[in-house]
Amino acid sequence: MAGRVCFHCKQWIEQGEQHDCWTTTEAALTRDFTEDLRDAWERLRETAASFGDQRIYASHHSIMFSRKSCYFFVRPKKKYLELCVFLGHALKAPHVRRVDHSSKTKFYHILRVHHRDEVEAPITDWLREAYEFSDAAAKPQPRAKKARTVAKKKRRRQNRSR
Repeated sequence: MAGRVCFHCKQWIEQGEQHDCWTTTEAALTRDFTEDLRDAWERLRETAASFGDQRIYASHHSIMFSRKSCYFFVRPKKKYLELCVFLGHALKAPHVRRVDHSSKTKFYHILRVHHRDEVEAPITDWLREAYEFSDAAAKPQPRAKKARTVAKKKRRRQNRSR
């Protein structure tokens, strides 16, 4: 039998068979949750959905929450939910397991949620901040003038006044 092994999911695919291992659903990613994780997931999703207009969708191994760009996503694990939250500054808190730059203006923060009771302040505050920051970050900011250009204009004015 002719076929191949998918590079991503390592599944055997017969020749001519349709295969799309990247397509998934929220239900598929949350199917094997324990009761505690399911409660935590439902509370997290409800909280994020209450912020306003956004798109919530599954992508490969994550569930994404985005406006114009993703402001946070959840990677479901067997024993916890791994949250990756994008903010304009670095947080220092016991909840935050890792922080690093994702771009010049954004930091990503890795958090873990094990239980429904953890989905409250400050985590919900950070999610709301990320939601609001994603809208502000998507708007084009006026470009700062280069110091050299400003200096040139200053010299021209001085030369004219002489």
